[in-house]
Amino acid sequence: MIGRWRGRPTNRTQRTSPLAGLRTPPSAGVLSCRVLDPVNEPVAHAEFAVSDSMGRKVVSGGMDPFGSFVTTVPAGEYRLAVSAEGYTPYRATAMVGENTLASLGDVTLQVARPPELPAPGDWEIEPAHSSIAFTARHIGLARIHGRFNAFAGVIRVGDPVEQSAMHVVIDAASIDTNVRMRDDHLRSADFLDVRQYPTLEFYSDRFVHKGGNRWAVTGALSLHGVTRTVTLDTEYLGLGNGMEGETRAACRATTELRRDDFTVSWQTMLARGIAVVGPSIRIELDVQVVPKG
Repeated sequence: MIGRWRGRPTNRTQRTSPLAGLRTPPSAGVLSCRVLDPVNEPVAHAEFAVSDSMGRKVVSGGMDPFGSFVTTVPAGEYRLAVSAEGYTPYRATAMVGENTLASLGDVTLQVARPPELPAPGDWEIEPAHSSIAFTARHIGLARIHGRFNAFAGVIRVGDPVEQSAMHVVIDAASIDTNVRMRDDHLRSADFLDVRQYPTLEFYSDRFVHKGGNRWAVTGALSLHGVTRTVTLDTEYLGLGNGMEGETRAACRATTELRRDDFTVSWQTMLARGIAVVGPSIRIELDVQVVPKG
């Protein structure tokens, strides 16, 4: 049975199908779907997630080049979510029987309305509701997570937005991985050398709209006395109102930095020849901005 979340399920289970020759495990069936855009072209970059009746994810993944997926699951009732950048998510329920194909057939995604952009003018980062975090690999094994606790930034939103500019300053000594000994080492001359280089700074060069709510923000990052060009892969989340009615805009952004590019190249090795810190660091930003002043 297949239908919308709140709609009445319909029975489209096929007892015989092109998959009749496919061997399925005992007590299992097959779930399939093809995803199209409003002009009936496959949405190959769409992703799906299948959850059971308790909301637990069973399987997820991407579509094939024809916008389709086929997956084998234990017989039972499932919830399917299909999403793609720039489109409104699609949700349905499906009843998968033993040794049968439950097909949603062709599903058409509707183009999502892009979120409203912030008004032109000066905006500033609101630190209480923003974070600058990083992840690095330790001795080639576990990941170490950390953050910078002190930072400030301003964005001059242009008209059009592609003419915007951003400047962010981060206090290098505010690095925090929740281990004091490690943080002291990261502040030392072996790594950030915060006495000689007390701040990290980012100046944007350009804003490029990549479609939907995706943007690329490219600029110059100065770290450890070296300046390099980096690009922030940015997801704009839209506008909202704070507790006092103030307007806020929010975004998420990620980038990857190579330590050697910024001469942060302390390479003390363990007995097995494994670097203590991995060669790259992933940066993740969650930012809210408010009108300046």
